Amino acid sequence: MIVQLNPRSISFPPPATALHEPNGLLAVGGDLSPERLMHAYRHGIFPWFGLDDPILWWSPNPRAVFYPEQIHVSRSLQKSWRRSPWRVTLNQDFDAVIEGCAASRRDQEGTWITEPMREAYSQLHQLGHAHSVEVWCDDLLAGGLYGISVGRAFCGESMFHTKTNASKIALNTFAQAFAQAGGQLIDCQVANPHLSSLGARNIDRDKFLVQLHIAQEANLSQGFWQPRTIADARLGIAL
Repeated sequence: MIVQLNPRSISFPPPATALHEPNGLLAVGGDLSPERLMHAYRHGIFPWFGLDDPILWWSPNPRAVFYPEQIHVSRSLQKSWRRSPWRVTLNQDFDAVIEGCAASRRDQEGTWITEPMREAYSQLHQLGHAHSVEVWCDDLLAGGLYGISVGRAFCGESMFHTKTNASKIALNTFAQAFAQAGGQLIDCQVANPHLSSLGARNIDRDKFLVQLHIAQEANLSQGFWQPRTIADARLGIAL
């Protein structure tokens, strides 16, 4: 049974009550207010719905995650890093990243990053909850990713690239910096072949929720999310 959310409350039913088919569908309705979104992410729940759908909330089982210190950097990616003028930044152009993610989905199979979603996440960015990673090549935006921070966990939402390897470089360089700052967990929601090739693994939802709860008990190193450059191949820094 799908729960219709009470518009006057931000609470959700327990994730264990989510449907098995479709996997993880938990509730419908509500809104995309900052309060509801942050309550959802802190409890392992995220919105995902199409252009003509009501707001749908999900908590799938199993859950796909990255452990930041274990993300694999392939030799081909290392070569690409050395041979191109890559530069990776944090929170330099959130709006351009979310637009790039939306555009890449439109080109493939339609996008769930609708205008209301973009407005909601831009508001979360202004409040310091949503963050972007940008990859630049010859000072042009070539790829990136965005997501939500909850303590020492990062809930990844989407990534894109316009130049080969740019999204992989975004993930790898971010994961290294995130781990060094005390980051413990990167949620990528549902596995696919691309994410699995980068090192994503499926874990039981209950285990994920425990790890998510633990990660929220402490914060990253002070100032981690300040807009800045985190890697620059032009300076000869290894990936």
